[in-house]
Amino acid sequence: MTKEPVRILVVGGGYVGLYTALRLQRKLRQQIRRGDVQVVVVDPEPYMTYQPFLPEAAAGSISPRHVVVPLRRTLPHCQVVIGEVTGLDHQARVAHVETLATAEEGTGAVEVPYTELVLAPGSVSRALPVPGLADYGIGFKNVEEAIGLRNHVLEQLDIASSTRDPQVRDAALTFVFVGGGYAGVEALAELEDMARYACRYYHNLQPDDLRFLLVEASDRILPEVGAEMGRYALRELRGRNIDVRLETRLESCQKRIAALSDGSRHPTRTVVWTAGVKPHPVLVATGLPLDARGRLRCTAQLRVQDTDHAWSAGDAAAVPDLAAAEQGTPGAECAPNAQHAVRQARRLADNLAAVLEGGEPADYRHSYAGSVASLGLHKGVAHVYGRKLKGYPAWFMHRVYHLSRVPTFNRKARVLAEWTLAGLFKREIVSLGSLEHPRAEFELAAHTGRHPEGN
Repeated sequence: MTKEPVRILVVGGGYVGLYTALRLQRKLRQQIRRGDVQVVVVDPEPYMTYQPFLPEAAAGSISPRHVVVPLRRTLPHCQVVIGEVTGLDHQARVAHVETLATAEEGTGAVEVPYTELVLAPGSVSRALPVPGLADYGIGFKNVEEAIGLRNHVLEQLDIASSTRDPQVRDAALTFVFVGGGYAGVEALAELEDMARYACRYYHNLQPDDLRFLLVEASDRILPEVGAEMGRYALRELRGRNIDVRLETRLESCQKRIAALSDGSRHPTRTVVWTAGVKPHPVLVATGLPLDARGRLRCTAQLRVQDTDHAWSAGDAAAVPDLAAAEQGTPGAECAPNAQHAVRQARRLADNLAAVLEGGEPADYRHSYAGSVASLGLHKGVAHVYGRKLKGYPAWFMHRVYHLSRVPTFNRKARVLAEWTLAGLFKREIVSLGSLEHPRAEFELAAHTGRHPEGN
């Protein structure tokens, strides 16, 4: 009788999903080749997005295709399924997956059996019920949104340059960013750099005509880099005439007017929402134990609490921070950031491989190394291993750190080559907004009979 292979189902192809599968295919290479083990990765997209590079992709410093890591190419010994897990029956060890094929066939979700489950769906944008946000807000969570935002900003410059209506011009040149964390500050800083640079190519626009507004509900920005570096970043942004409003909330953006909690109103055609994330909603459908924030309760070994054959890490998991506890912070949990996610993924894969081979899993323990943040070209802040850096050294450290962390040598080489070329040539400031609607020109020709060869 043929023994059934052990099937490891990895839900999600982000930091945790990719790095877990990558390490499993290395550690279990012989078992996979013999057919004793199968690793199945399910994700709605065929690639992993390296999110720290999104601001530079939006600013044109990196090509969008180099911000993403193709799953099939990186995981040749794993089975990659492009689809979405909509529910689980963990008692029966079956996942319900909707794929592109099931959508075409109208057959509903298919059942994918598994032996071991790794839940790594990541997080989604936390959108609050702000009036008008769903109609006019722009997210900044994936590469499509980053490139869409770049195109949108450049299109606003075109609108402002060609209109005779001062109200339309002012609204087009006002850019509102909500959220003072990494995503908001880095996106604003990079796009502000790009937009002010682009003004030199418009005969009737000056950099001082642009107005950038950062709205943050707390009393500080970039809390991850510490209070001192956060204050430096605040001074740096305000020194560039960026209007930073602390302890302020966006209350409405209806009719293209950003109404803030301080009573001010700002006509704008651009509202970028980066005010935090929340665990992926699929976790609710798993029936596994969740904490008050909707994350999976996990042990230090990265097992789902009180649940056999289920593992998790990253944004979806509440993992005890043993290093913080040893330093006098009992009950602390690991922050949902890339630094922990990558290391947790490796520990998870090692533990899972050890269990399959009859060994014992080990605890995850990592002392937080610090944080780096870019404030635009040649500007940044860093707080790493107790050392505080700012300006060019921090910006250089930001690039070196993330270049070392982006998966695969292929992507490292391509990103480094683009940075080198960007230092030798001028910025690209071309808007390719039509890429978002590639069939528009053909549809117009087909419906109206307008054909170029007939003119």
